Formats: sequence, C-alpha cells, structure tokens
Amino acid sequence: MTKEDKKTARNEMMDRPVVKKEIVEFLRKEQKPLPGKLGEIEQEANENRVPIIPHETVVFLNLLLGQLKPNQILEIGAAIGFSSSLMAQHVGETGHVTTIDRFDVMIEKAKENYELLGLTDKVTLLEGQAADILPTLNGSYDFIFMDSAKSKYYDFFPECMRLLKVGGMLVVDDVLQGGTILLPKEEIPKRSRVIHRKLNAFLEVVMKHPSLESSIVPLGDGLLMIVKKEEVDFSYLLQQI
Repeated sequence: MTKEDKKTARNEMMDRPVVKKEIVEFLRKEQKPLPGKLGEIEQEANENRVPIIPHETVVFLNLLLGQLKPNQILEIGAAIGFSSSLMAQHVGETGHVTTIDRFDVMIEKAKENYELLGLTDKVTLLEGQAADILPTLNGSYDFIFMDSAKSKYYDFFPECMRLLKVGGMLVVDDVLQGGTILLPKEEIPKRSRVIHRKLNAFLEVVMKHPSLESSIVPLGDGLLMIVKKEEVDFSYLLQQI
C-alpha cells in the first residue's frame, strides 16, 4: 500500500460525500479561499489529508460566526488548531475560544499554529479527555463546536447543553457518517456499530426535543446545528444508552 493509499484509508469518510461529488468539488474549489497564514494552514492540511473541517464548512462557519458575533466559544476537538483559529477571528477584542484535545501530536501542532497566527491570548487549549474536562467548566458559552470522537457526541451532549447559554448555538460536525447513518445496523461493519448506534440515538434526541431547534446542513459529512431555546437538564440521557 502506497503512502497516499494509507492516507486515504485512514480518513475514508473524507471521500464519501453526502451530496453529488461534482457539487462537493464545486463547493471546495470555487469558493473564496481564506487569506493569509490561516489559508496556508488549511491548504497544507488538505494536501496532507490532515482531518480538518472541509472548505465548504469553513466558508459556512466563517459567514455564520460573522453574523452571530459570539463572545465566548467552546470547541471539543482541537486537532491542529485550525477551526479554533478560524473561530477566534470572530470573538472580538473581549472574546475568547476554549478548546479541548487529548492527542499529544495534535496539541503540539495546534500550539505552533496559535503562535504562528498570534492567537495565544485568544485561544486556551485544555489538554486531556473531554469527558474529564467538560464537567469542570463553568460559564455560559455563546457558541459550541463539537468535532470529536463521533461515538462520544451522545455522551458529551448533556454537558454541552449545561454550558451553552439560552439562545446559544451548538454545531456538531460529521453526523452523517458518509451517508451510512441511514443504513440498518446489519450493513454497518462491526467496528463502526457503536458509532452508528450512538449517533442515531443522538440525532433522535436533538431532532425532536421541544426545547431545541435543530437543522442538518449537508456540508462535509453533515453539519448539525442546534439552538437551545430554554434550560433543560439532559443528564438523564446517560442512563438510557
């Protein structure tokens, strides 16, 4: 297996678009690139198949955050620090981004990128397991971006709702699993069945709960947007799965 084949196998969902391939190509190649050093980081990551948000999601989030103008942002899953750096462009002089990651290699690269972009005062990277860190956080976040292990979305959701202010937005990346989310479990490889089951349980909750407004946008591998309309304790969910 060649180096390129190994990269493809490692991130196979990057090659399973949930809309027509030619539309994905158009959205990724024809929309305006990011300027400056952040654009260079995105280009390098894409060339090396580092798993960052795809360009169509980049453009969408850039537009969305420009309108929302959040002050406090929480991210679960920093990776190389690209998406947190993108979001940090929109928090204003008094705003801040807090992000979490547990992988040493990603953490070191993220720190390098924050330094390169002059964002060390704008972004705080918390190192460790999100399951351990989230319960220790307090405050009210305007915007939360979750892009971590897909099997953990259901588990992390109650803490996200606790930390999100009323009227705030939670955005969750990669919820459609290359379109396989719709398949019966018997057609899912055994190694992926936990993800499949928990993602479906997660979607069942957020798409129907009366205290939430939600929408799935077919960008990348599915971008789920949730607005919290009122305070609700979702901790009971952890007893049901």
